[in-house]
Amino acid sequence: MKRLILLLAVITLAPLGAVGQQQRPRGSAVGTDRDLADALMLAKSGKYAEASRRLFQLSYSPRYRDRRMQIKYILGMTLHQMKLNQVAAFQFIGVVKEGNNKYIKQSLEKLSLAADSLGDDTLLNYAISRINVDEFPRVHRDMLHYRIGEYQMRNKQYEQAAQSFARVARGAGTYNIAKYQEGLALAESNQLDRALAAFEELMQARSAAPVNDKTKVAAQMGKARVLYQKKAWDESLEVYRDVPRDSEFWHDTVFESSWAMLRSGRFRSALSNFNTLHSAFYEDNYMPESLLLRSIVYLYICKYDEMDKTLTLFSNIYKPVYTQIDRTLQSSDNANRYFNMINDMMKMNKKGKLDKMSLPIPYIVAQKIVREADFQNSFQYIRKLMEERNRIKKLPGGWGASPVGQYSIKVLNTRIAKAKERAGKIVRNHLLLIREELVDQIEQEGFARYEMINGRKESLKKRIAGKDLPDQQIDESNKRDYYIQNGYEYWPFRGEYWLDELGNYHYVGTQSCN
Repeated sequence: MKRLILLLAVITLAPLGAVGQQQRPRGSAVGTDRDLADALMLAKSGKYAEASRRLFQLSYSPRYRDRRMQIKYILGMTLHQMKLNQVAAFQFIGVVKEGNNKYIKQSLEKLSLAADSLGDDTLLNYAISRINVDEFPRVHRDMLHYRIGEYQMRNKQYEQAAQSFARVARGAGTYNIAKYQEGLALAESNQLDRALAAFEELMQARSAAPVNDKTKVAAQMGKARVLYQKKAWDESLEVYRDVPRDSEFWHDTVFESSWAMLRSGRFRSALSNFNTLHSAFYEDNYMPESLLLRSIVYLYICKYDEMDKTLTLFSNIYKPVYTQIDRTLQSSDNANRYFNMINDMMKMNKKGKLDKMSLPIPYIVAQKIVREADFQNSFQYIRKLMEERNRIKKLPGGWGASPVGQYSIKVLNTRIAKAKERAGKIVRNHLLLIREELVDQIEQEGFARYEMINGRKESLKKRIAGKDLPDQQIDESNKRDYYIQNGYEYWPFRGEYWLDELGNYHYVGTQSCN
């Protein structure tokens, strides 16, 4: 399809007329009609590297000033065929910015495709703001609807975003992610029933996929979150339980379902989840909120000693994390330094040479930032730019040393530098947000300790008054018959964690409240 588009573009250049009809006079200077015709014939025959060399030179020739936009458009097409999307995009942008030429529409179309391949939000926003969707080629229209929806989501235009995502046809390459984003947009606009329907539709579309299929699980979690938003705690828990344990989202599921258990008064079930969440297997996960939530459950059931241990654990882990983040933020506001901090950590982690104690950003925080969508988008864009630069260095015939090659490397170096700076700003913004959240959470820890001290004081008063507290169950019977009948075998927890036991802990303690 790409070859066909290029051929059509070349065919439209028929006014050149001289192709194959006359030979260049010996000794003639660069800049004749024959030069352009030869360059176009090279492109037509698929010799894109050589064609790009000639077209780049001709694009700066005063003789072809009137045809410069035509030449830049074809040059962009040849670079796109060479998978140099960023360099090609610059040619298409040049055509669009020039204005008043017949290649604007085609350049916008190709710019959209190049930007989509790169995942560059800036280029996409530029192209989308100037495109008429109905005039866009039908074969690429689904991609455009999805990208417009993303743009609207970033601008918090949730209803419009949902409409754009809904226009992506089933069977399109972007259908799954578009349907998921449609559900999110509807949930954000508080259209909860429609959001549920969107997630159900996605689950149905993936019904034949394995149970741990990433898209299917994401749809399940979206449905569970919407049910939680509707305060349908029990229904939400039922959906969370369907998430398989070998899914990458399972840890998030355990934490989120703990909130639903707390809201529905299932304190024992929530405590069972926390035994999994706070096991040694997840010690590198950033989750201060889960420790505070666990302490609140202990407060509800008057288990003050356990609450004290949980708050102390929070203090031991997250107060030093706050101090280290604050020290790092105070030391520098250079965006490149923040990118290098994360990038170096990722490289060392990949090589198995990471010393977690020597990192300027706490490891658990760095891991959280790496998983954030905005950082991942920026990081993947940098990776694609570096791949494009490496591709140039491997091109035969000294293409990289030619004028167009040197220009291309200069463009890519500039874009890589700016993209790293942008990624560094994203890292710093996340650190600022985490520091702010930790200030609030450390304050909540102080309030929780205050309530714990008050609770202990009231309990002591009752004991002194001779009012013994009943040995009352937390929220349900602790009989084990049900689990035994379903094939479970009980073993007492003795402080050792085993991977195959995660998610199978059951708190059978009693509450101590009157």
